[in-house]
Amino acid sequence: MTKLGFLRLSYEKQDTLLKLLILSMAAVLSFSTRLFSVLRFESVIHEFDPYFNYRTTRFLAEEGFYKFHNWFDDRAWYPLGRIIGGTIYPGLMITSAAIYHVLHFFHVTIDIRNVCVFLAPLFSSFTTVVTYHLTKELKDAGAGLLAAAMIAVVPGYISRSVAGSYDNEGIAIFCMLLTYYMWIKAVKTGSIYWAAMCALAYFYMVSSWGGYVFLINLIPLHVLVLMLTGRFSHRIYVAYCTVYCLGTILSMQISFVGFQPVLSSEHMAALGVFGLCQIHAFVDYLRSKLNPQQFEILFRSVISLVGFLLLSLGTVLMLTGKISPWTGRFYSLLDPSYAKNNIPIIASVSEHQPTTWSSYYFDLQLLVFMFPVGLYYCFSNLSDARIFIIMYGVTSMYFSAVMVRLMLVLAPVMCILSGIGVSQVLSTYMKNLDISRPDKKSKKQQDSTYPIKNEVASGMILVMAFFLITYTFHSTWVTSEAYSSPSIVLAARGGDGSRIIFDDFREAYYWLRHNTPEDAKVMSWWDYGYQITAMANRTILVDNNTWNNTHISRVGQAMASTEEKAYEIMRELDVSYVLVIFGGLTGYSSDDINKFLCHPRPRPPHQGARLLHPHGRVPRRPRGLPGAAQLPHVQDVLLPLRPGLHRGQAAAGLRPRAQRRNRQQGL
Repeated sequence: MTKLGFLRLSYEKQDTLLKLLILSMAAVLSFSTRLFSVLRFESVIHEFDPYFNYRTTRFLAEEGFYKFHNWFDDRAWYPLGRIIGGTIYPGLMITSAAIYHVLHFFHVTIDIRNVCVFLAPLFSSFTTVVTYHLTKELKDAGAGLLAAAMIAVVPGYISRSVAGSYDNEGIAIFCMLLTYYMWIKAVKTGSIYWAAMCALAYFYMVSSWGGYVFLINLIPLHVLVLMLTGRFSHRIYVAYCTVYCLGTILSMQISFVGFQPVLSSEHMAALGVFGLCQIHAFVDYLRSKLNPQQFEILFRSVISLVGFLLLSLGTVLMLTGKISPWTGRFYSLLDPSYAKNNIPIIASVSEHQPTTWSSYYFDLQLLVFMFPVGLYYCFSNLSDARIFIIMYGVTSMYFSAVMVRLMLVLAPVMCILSGIGVSQVLSTYMKNLDISRPDKKSKKQQDSTYPIKNEVASGMILVMAFFLITYTFHSTWVTSEAYSSPSIVLAARGGDGSRIIFDDFREAYYWLRHNTPEDAKVMSWWDYGYQITAMANRTILVDNNTWNNTHISRVGQAMASTEEKAYEIMRELDVSYVLVIFGGLTGYSSDDINKFLCHPRPRPPHQGARLLHPHGRVPRRPRGLPGAAQLPHVQDVLLPLRPGLHRGQAAAGLRPRAQRRNRQQGL
């Protein structure tokens, strides 16, 4: 009896224990559901950019921060090279190296590669916990638990956080939601402590991902809306001024950011709202000291003068180049056609394309329908914090429609608002669900006012449970089939149903590593640059950083020129080997033939501009990709691909599968 009494907990403790248990299960689910690729293949880095991140992290772990910060990489962008420390966001690398050294301090021997592979699933668990606390601030603990469970398996977030996806977004979403949570706490309390914590979280975000620009524009926009709606208060003033001042100073410590927070157009909104806060506070002070008539005259005069001075100053600074204009990617978000018309190298990247309607259902499923419910609840019960989440939801919805990559930014707020919506629906019908046995008199009175109340409530609860279950199954299937296949290792099914693994990429890179001189220069299209330097350890001409359009256009010109012209360009660039990806035999749709239309495009006024059509298009070719006797000009132009085409046709005896793709491209 004593033991039973000791184990018996109060209602509050049972409630806390149950919440902790559910949240822990959601965090474990978030980690484990991202391990499909490791179980199916092995512990391997995915995609292209993660290989650069892995290479730099390994250098940091082995050589230390000082050498990492001053590292000049002579293996990239030959013969120019690249300064690594001042051209990256180091948060991801520092986080991995710190975890690596902490584990080794406790004698847990683990390779740095495995730390990189499992970092994103680990931080997705942290994201689950932060989502719970953020949603709890907006509604209650029930909504927080639902939102945490949803974000644990939402495909829109899993797509960039599976095991092996070692990219900035793997930790950036956690940093973003942590910053939002701290901001809401600062807004609610007006505490300098929470505002300082928000600034520190923002600093971590700045060090991790260039998407921090979204935060430093959304938070000032929130403050501006609070001003316009008459909700601005001392709490908001203390919170924003602390976050802006401390956050700006901290962000400028990142070498890649530098003085951008005070010199670039993307950050001017934050500075402008900071100035408005000071004006608003000064106006409130004058209002308390002057009578209404004097205040109105002075207010109009001061506002007109200050507005004119700020507008004039901003115009002069932009015209003189003191404030840099918006970047191409920022323009692309405001004008979806900008990149296609002005910077085709941005438009050529698949993740920069507009989002299709089917992608929303594929990546969000149930959340698409519950998002408006949560939005309606927030509109019906407005507060400073809910105004912020409304603005986050609306702005991220627009940006995700412009660029499919930003589905990642939309997914968390969809989970938060959907969690609020589902929680509100369930709580509404739970109140109508009467499981007790009322007496006949009260039951007759209830039936007359609300007939079949229990049946309707039970039906709605079952429907919501069914949709939540289907959401879980859909998310798990999408994670397993669509987002757990590393592009470095390909898999297919044979005619007998057996599984076939294509490991050609790694075999090619290791061939280069073991069969070429250490000082060999390898030319390939920029997609494969990071992988070549990481796995082959050879010098490359262009890579995924794409910072030099002239260099890229020169390589593209060589890839799309005749044999004589291509040889001249390669000799000019001091090329030792050329890496070409040919997928004609297997039907691989991302080979260099499929990218042929991208080779000549980067860009006027750079080298290779003469290959362009006047409207920026390659001239249309006859359909199909038959042999040289029928289409000699294709064989002449696709110099690096000619051996692959001949071999593919000879081996297959039929037209290679690449013909079907290129027929759609008009070649």
